[in-house]
Amino acid sequence: MRVLLVEDARALADVIVEGLRDQGMAVDAAHDGLEASAKLGVNAYDVVVLDRDLPGIHGDTLCQMITDRDDRAMVLMLTAAGAPGDRVSGLSLGADDYLAKPFHFPELVLRIRALARRRPAARPRTLRAAGIELDPVRRTVTRDGHHIDLSVKEFALLEALLHAAPAHLSTEDLLEQVWDENADPLTNTVTVTIGRLRRKLGHPPIITTTPRVGYRITP
Repeated sequence: MRVLLVEDARALADVIVEGLRDQGMAVDAAHDGLEASAKLGVNAYDVVVLDRDLPGIHGDTLCQMITDRDDRAMVLMLTAAGAPGDRVSGLSLGADDYLAKPFHFPELVLRIRALARRRPAARPRTLRAAGIELDPVRRTVTRDGHHIDLSVKEFALLEALLHAAPAHLSTEDLLEQVWDENADPLTNTVTVTIGRLRRKLGHPPIITTTPRVGYRITP
């Protein structure tokens, strides 16, 4: 899952980004509306967590820009304006959910995941292939009924491969979906993480590597 956080309070933005990444999400951050608009023009996001009172381009305008797109992200407004009238006006702009500050971080995580599941063509609740079952809500993985303990990035990488199965995902695809815009395209982190994931999933191997094409789950 790829998330864009648009929040002009940098200290708060840093805390949210770190927390969401710890939950296995690929997160980019923008600190004003202009920066957010530029990122939205380059990257595809599942969810945008949007502060309403932004410099550059106001959050209300940015929300309308997002909802006017054909393949749009889901929008969660995150703002200090939490009165009922504020929530109604925010939702009337096309926002899909509204969370007032201050908020409980676990609730933010649950709301983001719920929005990602509601997005058109979103991932199903449980992903299954080759004896693997992955539940993105409970954060559990089993193979043939046996629990497998994965790190945050291993889990996110397996989720991306299962969602794409039986198609291939290239290294660049995985860097975009599982990591974020700061990922070094020349790094071997995908190869290393794939190796760890293969070992944990056991035998017979179910992740196939096709040279110059990418990785996929064997049907």
